[in-house]
Amino acid sequence: MHERLKEARKYLKMSQAFVAEQMQLSRPTISAIESGQRKVSTEELARFSELYGISVDELMYGKISTKEQIDSFARAFAELSEIDQREIMILINFKRKYKTVNT
Repeated sequence: MHERLKEARKYLKMSQAFVAEQMQLSRPTISAIESGQRKVSTEELARFSELYGISVDELMYGKISTKEQIDSFARAFAELSEIDQREIMILINFKRKYKTVNT
């Protein structure tokens, strides 16, 4: 799991210092977690999940199924304001059109 935590942080271009601040932990603690030298509590795992926008299952076990991805997206989308939902839909439609034109 520690490798997935490190990969997720790097993918999101977050520094260990930023993550430590958000998690209310020290930077050396984040480093120890990512190197496998320190275990993560259940509460910390939930906070990593929220910070990274990744399910606990994905952090623990790796890639999740398409159905789980869709469910996760649907839950996150439902929590957005109506304005934010419209912006997301505009972006999705733009990406579809862009992909069609450039294929």
